[in-house]
Amino acid sequence: MVTGGGGFLGSHLCERLLNDGCDVLCVENFYSGTRDNVVHLMNNPHFELMRHDVTFPLYVEVDEIYNLACPASPIHYQRDPVQTTKTSVHGAINMLGLAKRTGARILQASTSEVYGDPEVHPQREDYWGHVNPIGIRSCYDEGKRCAETLFFDYYRQHQLEIKVVRIFNTYGPRMHPNDGRVVSNFIVQALRGEDITIYGDGSQTRSFCYVDDLIEGFVRMMATPSDVTGPFNMGNPVEFTIKELAEAVLKSIGGKSTLIFKPLPQDDPKQRQPDITMAREKLGWEPKVKLQDGLERTVAYFRNFLAL
Repeated sequence: MVTGGGGFLGSHLCERLLNDGCDVLCVENFYSGTRDNVVHLMNNPHFELMRHDVTFPLYVEVDEIYNLACPASPIHYQRDPVQTTKTSVHGAINMLGLAKRTGARILQASTSEVYGDPEVHPQREDYWGHVNPIGIRSCYDEGKRCAETLFFDYYRQHQLEIKVVRIFNTYGPRMHPNDGRVVSNFIVQALRGEDITIYGDGSQTRSFCYVDDLIEGFVRMMATPSDVTGPFNMGNPVEFTIKELAEAVLKSIGGKSTLIFKPLPQDDPKQRQPDITMAREKLGWEPKVKLQDGLERTVAYFRNFLAL
């Protein structure tokens, strides 16, 4: 079962699991996910789509649960911050309860946002973070931190088979064009011939992982022995400034867009780079797709999407 299976990451995961020969139950409430992301899977007899909100209990029979349900971009998670927190916390409680009843192993898609605006660089899994508990991003940051707490308490109290991964910036086809994420923002603006908007001076850094690499990490993590719980960072350790990303997008697209600069939003992290030593050692995993190659695939998707 993949919760949030109609989202950007969830749809790619559903596709990968079907290709691996799995029967896949996609659970989605379509708050930020979309049917278009999985419509090409609907005729597969091993794929099932269920409209359901994970803040309510779910009674199905499954042997593995990938819990990806939660809006992940600031535009979406700040639209209804109370519901965002409920999705992370109540959703985790309900999915952990389902895993406990069925004996399923369960993977939590956590986030690099648990580190907040980090004072340690790059970020290792043993860093506890620098998070504002009452800011505009807190519904997501603290919701995901609480979900991790629940996962490890279920592991200690109920011996549940848990897997926790902390996702760093990921990009690729099926990103929502209006989700406010930097890669999709830059590509859509450049394809439309608009100026590219950079918040801050562009010196803040991010690490960009192509979606196929991340999904490979998920699958490897789920297949680990029961004593491997994580949390493991998953992302690309190659760091770029936001200005460098904008220039790479312009290189892929061309056109006459120029860079314009606006004030940085509240609590926006200045640095974000994963230390993936644990994933390398325990999973034999690291990203393979270079940024320019991944951008070209993503640009091709958005060219087609915006032409519809």
